[in-house]
Amino acid sequence: MVLLGLPTLVAACGGGSGTGLRDQVSIDGSSSTYPIAEALAEEFQLRNPRVLVAAGRSGTRGGFERFCRGETDVATASRPITGTEAARCHANGIRYLELPVALDGISVLVNPQNTLVDCLTVDELRRIWRPGSAVRTWRDLRPELPAVPIQLYGPGTDSGTFEFFTEAVMGQVGASRTDFHASEDDNVLVRGLMGDRNSLGYFGYAYVAEYEGRLRVLGVDEGEGCVRPEPATIRDGSYAPLSRRLYLYVNRSSLSRPGMRAFMEYSMAHAPEFIPPTGLVILQDSIYRENLRLLEGAVGHE
Repeated sequence: MVLLGLPTLVAACGGGSGTGLRDQVSIDGSSSTYPIAEALAEEFQLRNPRVLVAAGRSGTRGGFERFCRGETDVATASRPITGTEAARCHANGIRYLELPVALDGISVLVNPQNTLVDCLTVDELRRIWRPGSAVRTWRDLRPELPAVPIQLYGPGTDSGTFEFFTEAVMGQVGASRTDFHASEDDNVLVRGLMGDRNSLGYFGYAYVAEYEGRLRVLGVDEGEGCVRPEPATIRDGSYAPLSRRLYLYVNRSSLSRPGMRAFMEYSMAHAPEFIPPTGLVILQDSIYRENLRLLEGAVGHE
């Protein structure tokens, strides 16, 4: 793959350990975006071993809370920052850049032994997940299915995936039944689905790719027929309404540190190379070029 044009600093620091850079970069937030942060951190540190990049996944909301307190350099997010969160950042003197980094499709999955359904309509997802839902068994969903319990798995309330899914399916952020197995760590949800034949859950597409063959992905029908999440349908938006952008929010003042600045410029220059192996979908090259321009313009103007 042809890499984007690199700023001088990235070119200088990308070739090995003799760069003189020394820094600690802290990242926290979305579990859906975590595979990107992890991949970029590992590759950058191979070239710059004296810059320690630590990435966490406390959930989009938890990541923004830390970021707006000034505790982290980067917040990863599976939805845009809210007005309340932005006001909190502003009140604490945190000025930031919003950098789109990838595309994702929230995926609906079942245990591989569960062959009861291949596709769910948005209305059926709404009936399953709405507050006070009476759907307890597969027969409650469709009368021709067996009366076996549905064990539900989904992101916790600090997750941007939870917020995006509830808004997209229910029409209201946070509107959801509460009697399900919840976690901000998608790997926990994966293990639950793999261990429970009658389970159903949702989380980011990266984990679908990582656990291919050990989970079964359902299609979603918004009214135009059943569509499965895959790079082409996520990119063109036909996997609706569950396609979305993922973001990095960068503390502008952190960019005054050469190690942090080098990491962010490296990340935007090399994102198209490292995102596809995570199972997520790259954006247009023009967006990464614009991100690089924003990073360059922010230096000295934080």
